[in-house]
Amino acid sequence: MSFVVKMNGALNDGIHSKGMNGNGVHHLSVRTHVSVNPAKLKSNRPRWTVRPSEMSKKTLNPIRAIVDGMKLTPNPEKPMIALSIGDPTVFGNLPTDDTVLQAMKEAIDSHKFNGYAPSVGYQKSRDAVANFYSCPEAPLEGKDVILASGCSQAIELAISVLCNPGDNILIPRPGFSLYKTLAVSMGIQVKHYNLLPEKSWKIDLKHLESLIDDKTACMIINNPSNPCGSVFSKDHLHKILSVASRNCIPILADEIYGDMVFSGCDFQSLAPLSSDVPILSCGGLAKRWLVPGWRMGWILIHDRNNIFGTGIREGLVKLSQRILGPCTVVQGALESILNDTPPEFYQRTISFLKSNSEICFSELSTVPGLNPVMPSGAMYIMVGIEIEHFPEFQNDVEFTERLVTEQSVFCLPATAFEYPNFFRIVVTVPEDMMIEACIRIREFCSRHYLPRSLDSHELDQ
Repeated sequence: MSFVVKMNGALNDGIHSKGMNGNGVHHLSVRTHVSVNPAKLKSNRPRWTVRPSEMSKKTLNPIRAIVDGMKLTPNPEKPMIALSIGDPTVFGNLPTDDTVLQAMKEAIDSHKFNGYAPSVGYQKSRDAVANFYSCPEAPLEGKDVILASGCSQAIELAISVLCNPGDNILIPRPGFSLYKTLAVSMGIQVKHYNLLPEKSWKIDLKHLESLIDDKTACMIINNPSNPCGSVFSKDHLHKILSVASRNCIPILADEIYGDMVFSGCDFQSLAPLSSDVPILSCGGLAKRWLVPGWRMGWILIHDRNNIFGTGIREGLVKLSQRILGPCTVVQGALESILNDTPPEFYQRTISFLKSNSEICFSELSTVPGLNPVMPSGAMYIMVGIEIEHFPEFQNDVEFTERLVTEQSVFCLPATAFEYPNFFRIVVTVPEDMMIEACIRIREFCSRHYLPRSLDSHELDQ
């Protein structure tokens, strides 16, 4: 059998040259005692077997899974009012403060923040966060701060450093769906503890404690709450900490809505209330400063008894090195954003959110078949559906789907938060839009509400 092979160097051992022309082409003679079938050679070649990872297959966003399956065809005669997205920037009525924008402009113009930063963030930026949140009861230094790409990544880092596959974590129901999405993708079991709507969404503490076993790696406490808009009292937080302390369970505190509470209510961070429970507190710029797209979050490490030791801190550093930290320009502006934003900006935002919440609660409280729960903070209000009064709909998903079809109002079904027969309303929309949405919801319920006294037999007559 004879081949022509173009070579750039010496011939391999075992191949005999029969001559070479000036183009570097060798005429080779290869002795073989086996008859080669080209088709057989081709069939033995490896085949493409590119498969998705197990993590990707386990990753599911409940909100997307539910919303993508809904038939959302708005009424063409009514403009759409989306009360479903927890993004305060959507309608343009809640801009961030000019001092925040100016800080970003100065960071850009300085040309100092165009390169890589340490994966955990610039030391100066970490110091600024530590100084902003430090208090005598829970002192912080820059070394206690890990900067992250938004609060969502901060939560991911915290879960990743505390949990192994096969462990379990305790999360609220109803609760932010990302906790489950992240945990399940990592092979971590999720256990839901109940919040009580009749008690302004306080935690069912007995239920919480009953879920703890030797595989429980941490509990997640979300305060103020998404989706409930609730704010826990100091007394209730002490009781939560007692459960954690008795069972030696660390806490991941999701406090992204910290201080975003209505007048007459106080926000109390968990860490200053405990001297023994180690806490990873997650927050960021997204909601209080109304810039979710800037992706700046952080973890505050509270560990006054050195229970975490060096291992958890070193683990967070290593995990943060996977993406080399958050946006450096925002880091460059961070100190000014934290220290120079005027208090009036926060007060205006909170006043607006409270006013819209009161409008929504007042309007929907008088709608037969609905039971709104007045929030105390954040940007949401949860509304219960007396589903037995709406026999056309099997559940909250069908209810909210038809609300879009008939009234072009989109509320998020609370099945997305593991809490059927409620829906969540985002209260960041302009006031006139909030009022119009409530009018349409009332009209929708009036059309479909069936009093208990009227059964199907009576209707047929």
